[in-house]
Amino acid sequence: MLDKIQGHFDALETRSADQRTAEHLAALNAQLERVAQAQDSCLISGPLEDLSGLAALPVLRKSDLVAWQAETPPFGGMAVSNAAHIFQSPGPIYEPGGISLNWWRMGRFLHAVGIGADDIVQNCFGYHLTPAGMIFESGARAVGATVLPAGVGQTELQVRAAKDIGCTAYAGTPDYLKVILDKADEMGEALSFTRAAVGGGALFPSLRQEYADRGITCLQCYATADLGNIAYESQAIEGMILDEGVIVEIVRPGTGDPVAEGEVGEVVVTSLNPDYPLIRFATGDLSALMPGQSPCGRTNARIKGWMGRADQTTKIKGMFVRPEQVADFVAKTGVAKARVIATREGEMDAMIVQVEGDAPDAGRLADAVVATLKLKGQIDIVPPGSLPNDGKVIDDQRSYD
Repeated sequence: MLDKIQGHFDALETRSADQRTAEHLAALNAQLERVAQAQDSCLISGPLEDLSGLAALPVLRKSDLVAWQAETPPFGGMAVSNAAHIFQSPGPIYEPGGISLNWWRMGRFLHAVGIGADDIVQNCFGYHLTPAGMIFESGARAVGATVLPAGVGQTELQVRAAKDIGCTAYAGTPDYLKVILDKADEMGEALSFTRAAVGGGALFPSLRQEYADRGITCLQCYATADLGNIAYESQAIEGMILDEGVIVEIVRPGTGDPVAEGEVGEVVVTSLNPDYPLIRFATGDLSALMPGQSPCGRTNARIKGWMGRADQTTKIKGMFVRPEQVADFVAKTGVAKARVIATREGEMDAMIVQVEGDAPDAGRLADAVVATLKLKGQIDIVPPGSLPNDGKVIDDQRSYD
C-alpha cells in the first residue's frame, strides 16, 4: 500500500498489541490520578490492574458537562491545563484547546491522506467559536503543511485563493469541496487539489468516486470537538483505524457495558491527552469494532465508522422510553437481548417488545415491561440471534408524514 511506501506518522502506529495495552494502561492510570487531584475525589480506590477495569467506571455524558460547567465555569472544575483557547459548541459546552504540536492528534490523519510539507491546505472548517478549524490547522502544522485559513462561505473567493495560491489539499466537510470544484468549473478555473481530508459529515461512496475521477484522493476521519481525532481512514479504506491517543470502547446503548467485537453499540472514548482528561466520554454515536488489522500496516483496532446515533429516546403514549430503561429490563429479566418497537394501531400509539429467547415466560416479561418501561406492551419472543445487529434498542416505526 501507498502508506507503507510513505512510512507511518510515528512508531506508535505499528506497536504490538501487548506494548500498546501496557502503555495505554500506564497513561490511563496517570489520567485517573489527574482527575482525582483536580476534582478532590477518586473514581477508583487505586490504579487499574488492566484495561478491563475501565468498564467499571461511570460513563461521562455531554449533559454532565453542561451541568458541571454551569455550576463551575468554564470547564466544570475538570483537570484542564495548558488551555490556549476556549471554544463553544452547542449545549453550550466549552472545550479547551492547546497550541502544542498536534494537540488534537489530527496530524496522524493528514499524514495518512498523504498531506505533507510540500502541500498548501485550504482549511474550510470554521474558525469562529467552534474548534474544527484549529483542529485541522494543528494537524497541518504537525505534518509541515502550509495553511490557507479559508473557513466557510464566499465560494468565489475560495476558488480565487485556491487558484492564485496553488492549494494542493482540502480540509473541510465532504460536500463543500464539490461546491468549490463546481464553482471553479463555472468560472473556468482549474484547481490543483490532489488530496482531501474530510470530516463532520458522511462521505458517500458516490462523492468519493467523483473526487477520485477528478484525481483527488479523499479520506475521512471521525473526530469531535471534545476529543479531537478518534479514528481515521488510511488509503486501504477498510474501516477507520483508532487513534493512538485514545482508548475506545463500544458499549450497549443505555449502559456502560462493552459489547462483543462486531456488535453495534455506542462509542465511548477515554482521552489520554494530559491537558484534558476525559474518562469514558460517551459520544452518542454508534459503531462497531472490526476484526483484524488494516492492510496498510497500522496495528491498532478499527471501527466501521459512524453508524447512527445511540440516543434513541422515544415518546410512546405520552411517556418517554429511554435506552437505559431497556437495559434495565434486560438486566432484571436475564434475557439475552431486547428491542422496543414504537408503532401505531389506528390513531393510537402501540409498543411491541421483542425479546430473544428459547422459551421465556411471556407473562413475567410483560410484568417486567410495566415495571421498567412504565407502559404496557405486546411481548414478541423471537429466536436467539435474530434481532438486527444495528445498535438499536428502541425502533420508532411510526410514520410522521
